[in-house]
Parts: sequence; C-alpha cells; structure tokens
Amino acid sequence: MQSRRTALKAILFAGVTGPVLVVNFPAAAQAATSLKEAYKGDFLIGAAINEAQITGKDARGDAIVEAQFNSISPENALKWEHVHPLPGKYDFVIPDQYVAFGEKNGMFIVGHTLVWHNQVPDWVFHDDKGDLLARDALLARMRDHIHTVVGRYKGRIQSWDVVNEALNEDGSLRQSLWYKIIGEDYIAKAFEYAHEADPQVQLTYNDYSLENAAKRNGAIALVTKLQAEGVPIMSVGLQGHDGLDWPTVEQQDATIAAFAKLGVKVVISELDIDVLPKATKEQTADVTLNIAQNPALNPYPNGLPDSVQQQLAKRYADLFGVFLKHRDAVTRVTFWGVTDADSWRNDWPVKGRTAYPLLFDRAGQPKPAYEAVIKVASR
Repeated sequence: MQSRRTALKAILFAGVTGPVLVVNFPAAAQAATSLKEAYKGDFLIGAAINEAQITGKDARGDAIVEAQFNSISPENALKWEHVHPLPGKYDFVIPDQYVAFGEKNGMFIVGHTLVWHNQVPDWVFHDDKGDLLARDALLARMRDHIHTVVGRYKGRIQSWDVVNEALNEDGSLRQSLWYKIIGEDYIAKAFEYAHEADPQVQLTYNDYSLENAAKRNGAIALVTKLQAEGVPIMSVGLQGHDGLDWPTVEQQDATIAAFAKLGVKVVISELDIDVLPKATKEQTADVTLNIAQNPALNPYPNGLPDSVQQQLAKRYADLFGVFLKHRDAVTRVTFWGVTDADSWRNDWPVKGRTAYPLLFDRAGQPKPAYEAVIKVASR
C-alpha cells in the first residue's frame, strides 16, 4: 500500500521538442502516484485516445496518458470507416502509430471495434449495382476485414471489441444490416473470425445501458447462447456512459455480478459521467441521436460550479467502490477520453455543449473527481 502513496509532484512528457511540459497537481492529489498505481493489482486503468494524442500533436494529453493510464483504446482509429474506407483499401497509418504508442509505454492495447452498425461505409453491404449483398458475400467481406485488421496486430493488440451494440433497449437483437443480411449468427461468425486471426487475443462483446434489466437480460441470453455454441467470448464491455443518477449503485452491482456469474470477465469500457441536463428521456448512447441546441441544455458554458464538481466526485467514488468490490471480475476500467475538452459529450446528443464528464479539466488539471477516485483505492 505504501507504493500507492508515493508523492507525485508533476507529470513530465518526454520526447517533445521545446520546453518540457509540466502538469501540476493539487496538494490533495499528491498523496497517490497515479490512477494506474492506485489500482495496481485491482484492474487496469485506461483511456480512449484521439488522433492528436496518437500522433503526438497533443503533448499535454499524452503526458496525462503516459503518467496516469496503463491501457489505451482508440477513439476512432480502428473503426471500419477509418481503417477500411474503400473496397480493397486499408489505411493503417494512424492505427500503426496507435499501437506503437501503447508498446512504447508498455500498455495494454485495446482494439475498437470490428463489427458495428455505425461508422461503417455503405459499400460494405452493397454490390457494384447498389443492391444488398447476399449472406455469403457479406460474410466474406467481414472475414477479410477481421483477418486483415486483427491479423496485422496479432500479438500486439491484447483485446478486441468484436461486436459493438448489437442489442435494442428491450434486449432483442438490433435489426442492423449485419443481422438482416447474415442472420443472428453474424455475431458468432465475427467472434469465430477474430479467434482465427489471433487465437490468444481477448474477445469482448461491448454495449451500452446493460445496467437496465431488459437489455441486460438480452445480453445474458446472447452470451449464454454463444457459450453453448462454443464461441470464444471472454468478456463483456459495459460502456458506462453514465449520469449523476443512472445507473444506481445497485444496478451497477447487479449487472457486474450477473455477467461474472456466466464466467466471463467484465470491462468498464467507455466510462464518462454526464452532469448536464438530460436532452432526451431515452437512456441511450446512440451516436446518431441529434437534439436541437437549447441554452437550457448547456447551463455551464463558463465552468462547472463547485457544488456540481462535488456531485461528480461522489458519483465517481460510488461507482469505483462497486468496481473494487468486483475486482475479481472487472479487469479494466477505461475512461472515454482524457480531458473534458476531448469528450464526445461536448457534441452529443446536442452539438456545442460544454461538458464535464471526465477526471481532468480542459486545462489538463485533475478535478475533485480525480481525487475522489484515488481515495477509493486507499480504503
């Protein structure tokens, strides 16, 4: 435990031309070394990184990532539209840099995501005439994509989100083009192809709102079916796009316990906490949702009040208390972004809002929520 309390004076980023970047921490945060050290032996602490951080253009962000995290996920670099934009054309420039960044820093590297209904080009599902492909033709394209991408990073990427968001809110299978053309076994096929390409890599099913009973039950049924068929599913990703009042501690606890009971590991894969007014009654993380701008939905354009900072800190502490309780099942907690400035929530589901969902503010400084998360680890 003593190692968790080694004083941290600053984060230094090496390898940047010009002055060395220094990020100073408040005195209260200096009691622990970093997030990754605080939770060493419990689970990995990760961050999703964007292209500027991957390429070294965001030195401040890179400094935080190197000092605080021992796992990385790519925000967009490995999604189909970026890595495989045209038939027969792959673009590995940014993905190669992403993997190299993780290797340079000795990190657990995550691949995100192989099969999803969003951010996939239309050509994937259509022939040269614009007609929908037949089942076998789409399976062939899926297999080529997975074998090419997973195979390129075999032994270098340690975990893949194989299928992303295949369920509706009621737990039924989403009627995506993957489902309509191939059938419900498209999920099993995706896992099969990924396992063929790298038999050692951890394979994950990833989704949001699994803390809601109906969707959770659908995911449990899906995982159980895949297991019965011998599909190599090893973990379930709970995205964790949370709010100040959802999910409840009880929902989070029950959800992790339910998947652990199936014998799979649990990953908190895309954690952030929204403090802004709800823009929709739906509990969703559907990236296609677009709500009209309204000043009432953007109440903190010039900074977050201390009272809300404290609510956010308590909320993070409560959730991390649950994660620690289930440390035997939870293998990784990944934040979806590095600082508030990076967060997708600034533009979703309302464009142009000023969001505050992460542990580091827009200046790269740790927030009270950071200190709260560190304190949980020392209990």
